[in-house]
Amino acid sequence: QTQLVESGGGLVQPGGSLRLSCTASGRTFSAYVMGWFRQAPGKEREFVAAINRSGSTTYYADSVKGRFTISRDNAKNKVYLQMNSLKPEDTAAYYCSAGGRIDTRTSGVNYWGQGTQVTVSS
Repeated sequence: QTQLVESGGGLVQPGGSLRLSCTASGRTFSAYVMGWFRQAPGKEREFVAAINRSGSTTYYADSVKGRFTISRDNAKNKVYLQMNSLKPEDTAAYYCSAGGRIDTRTSGVNYWGQGTQVTVSS
């Protein structure tokens, strides 16, 4: 069983930056494709970014491309989401995910974290 724990959320002004972290338990972290999804109040959970097992390939939603960067450190069992130029519409709960392939659908995720809140407001 793999457990995911996110951290790094908070309140930030528009144009600001935040870095989210996700720490995975277990010895098989490098076997998973890792990703980030987000869910705003009253909306469905949506794909944000994903990274392959080695970290050599990344994939982003159009809404965050050029502003967000996903990375991973397999030695530390961690995946990160660097978020720059944040906008009010980025406000949501952000969830770390682990799965078998890069997939923008929630159905492709095997494990979820508990979520961390990001609020972008002046």
